[in-house]
Amino acid sequence: MTERVSTLPDERALEAMAEQLEASGAYRVLRAVPRAPRLRDVPDGARVGVYLDLETTGLDPAVDAIIEIGLVRFAYDDGGVLGSLDDLAAFEDPGRPIPSEITTLTGIDDAMVAGRAIADERVHELVDGAHLVMAHNAGFDRPFAERRFPVLTGFPWACSLRDVAWREMGSYEGAGLSSLLMVHGYFFEGHRAVEDCYAGVHLLAQPLDGGGTVMTRMLRGARRTETRIWAVRSPFETKDRLRARGYRWNATAKVWWCDVPTAELDGERAWLDAEVYAGRSPMLPTRALDARTRYSARLSDAPD
Repeated sequence: MTERVSTLPDERALEAMAEQLEASGAYRVLRAVPRAPRLRDVPDGARVGVYLDLETTGLDPAVDAIIEIGLVRFAYDDGGVLGSLDDLAAFEDPGRPIPSEITTLTGIDDAMVAGRAIADERVHELVDGAHLVMAHNAGFDRPFAERRFPVLTGFPWACSLRDVAWREMGSYEGAGLSSLLMVHGYFFEGHRAVEDCYAGVHLLAQPLDGGGTVMTRMLRGARRTETRIWAVRSPFETKDRLRARGYRWNATAKVWWCDVPTAELDGERAWLDAEVYAGRSPMLPTRALDARTRYSARLSDAPD
């Protein structure tokens, strides 16, 4: 009996097929996200970034726990990503059963994390000397990360979800990591933390219409200065006006608040005075925001 010999095309042949399909105009081809090339050293003049992703037992960092961490240490400059330097993928036992809905979402079950722990010293190694920590939805990841690894509180953070004005760029229908990469012709297997990190780093490297890369836009957004302002003692009947303006409600402190560009703070005060307080504004508390405080749970949405 004749043994069959594998005739699977090699990578170059597959790429040629993909290019033919794309050239036809009848197909769109998605390529697997490649990992950033590994560098031995940080190039001269480059900076070090760390991209972080977490899987957790829930949404509340005060009561839920990390069950997986992914970290990718990489070199970058203002133009984009230069290459990866190191990475970490690790599970951690939360000390209680993982909710079934989290297992369904992430594929992580109790057996996978049993007896496991994230080595703090490895986290310290990866972030040592970093100029910036990044995540896709840093508002979720940063509070969990800082609670579990206090060393991360000393770094500025950037968010590839919130620090890029995706809505202003018409080619993007959603801002999820998978959706954004699909626009650029890539896919990845989500909900494995380190793979999410490499996908995030690859997104940062993508060129944008009008010049620059996602990294360029994110750095610009992360460098912005904002001010959090609280509309204390606002009349109840102005709640819909405040909500439409973009204010959020803190139910515990019973106050509306909003983050505005610092350059627009005087205009925001004038709007509040005219539209909320009928010309009789009280002293409104404010707090400055920048990359060192933005997205951190240490920055309260209640006034002092």
